[in-house]
Amino acid sequence: MSHFPVLHQHLVIVGNGMAAHRLVESLRKLPGAPSRITVIGEEHSAAYNRIMLSPWLAGEIDHSGLLLPSAAADQPEKLHAAPHIETRLGLRVTTIDRAGHHLHCANGEVIDYDHLVIATGSRSFMPELAGLELEGVGGFRDLQDAENLASNTIKGGAAVVIGGGLLGLEAAEGLRKRGMQVTVLQRSDRLMNRQLDTTAARMLTQELGSRGLHIITAANPTEIIGNDQGQVCGVRLAGKNGIIAADQVVIAAGITPNIELGLDAGLDCQHAILVDEYLATSDPDISALGECCQFQDSTYGLVDPIWRQVDVLAKRLCAQPGEPYRDQESATKLKISGISLYAFGPTDAEPHHEVLTYHDPQQGEYRRLLLRAGRLEGAVLYGDTRMGPWLFQLAQDATQLDSVRQSLLLGQADTEALFSEHLTQYQSSEPHAESAGSAHASASCSDAKSSDPKNVDFKSVDSKNSAAAQEAA
Repeated sequence: MSHFPVLHQHLVIVGNGMAAHRLVESLRKLPGAPSRITVIGEEHSAAYNRIMLSPWLAGEIDHSGLLLPSAAADQPEKLHAAPHIETRLGLRVTTIDRAGHHLHCANGEVIDYDHLVIATGSRSFMPELAGLELEGVGGFRDLQDAENLASNTIKGGAAVVIGGGLLGLEAAEGLRKRGMQVTVLQRSDRLMNRQLDTTAARMLTQELGSRGLHIITAANPTEIIGNDQGQVCGVRLAGKNGIIAADQVVIAAGITPNIELGLDAGLDCQHAILVDEYLATSDPDISALGECCQFQDSTYGLVDPIWRQVDVLAKRLCAQPGEPYRDQESATKLKISGISLYAFGPTDAEPHHEVLTYHDPQQGEYRRLLLRAGRLEGAVLYGDTRMGPWLFQLAQDATQLDSVRQSLLLGQADTEALFSEHLTQYQSSEPHAESAGSAHASASCSDAKSSDPKNVDFKSVDSKNSAAAQEAA
């Protein structure tokens, strides 16, 4: 794979999702962009914000709230010889002719390219369950999925969501708001087991249950059942739970990268299309981006790393200098109206972790921090999550926090005040020394709330006792 800049006239992007849209808008703003860009989307809809499908399903926004805006109208004066852009909707690319630099489409059309970007995204992962072909069974990944779910709610009835992660819970809440009786089946012993500890997951389960969702954890679905007309009517579970009635079943058990186009063309692939640190594939004239690509051992489903990939690839396509792509930790936020959740880093404490916890059951607030050698490695926030981005930055910066650990759970303002106090004391005793904490002392304070620790559970424990502490919380 080569990371050298590519110079070309006709750039073709296969895929019209969020990654492709952001790449095009980034190229518009950079000098040296290709003179002609063709975007080919298999969906018939204009580019939309997939993150907002959950609020759309819940009826919180209309269809116009999904569409992605173009930067062209906002910043025309900043564009450098803007390329000619053509968007082809409802067109499926079937094969790549790498030797001839041609794309063959399902309608018989052949499109030439000088450089190709594959940004075909992903689809819902479908587990090996009998009954997936039944009417009323589907995933929740794109606009067509969301529209199918919405249309099926008109009759009301019962829905089963298989998967208790982010996407599954968002789909479940959307269906509930449209009037369906919803059961969530989670294979793990807790919801969002990859992001939440036991206490936060229990609080989330209680909140969703109070809204009317039926949550079954440690569930093992073995079959999706249909009636004589081929319509889904239930989900069979192993064990005592038996059969759960369902007029609709949503599979939200992960994603599968759409790599078939690259795989059939002979590009190097593993779980997804392999790329190097400049998003180049094994063919120097083809790049890959987003959920369909794999960098080292990582594949992608969150927006933050994909946006960083876009920045790297856009500069490379315009022959602009830029840093290579590197994986970084990402934070998770739940997008359900009325529920605030923010998490990053390890889910469960290891023997080397110090665990700080804060729990206020009356206010529905919980915070748990994992520190290692005085540095923050992970956090789970439920309820008031305003300090989440600040804590995430402390973890990214590997800030030494021993001197302020007692204030971390109270927020940024208290912690930075304590940083300042320690800095003043240090400068008084060592007037000529440079303080490593000066950057933190000069940082501006936010409006993050300093919680009153009265009547709350406020603990610091070694990780060997962390499970007991979480249960006590």
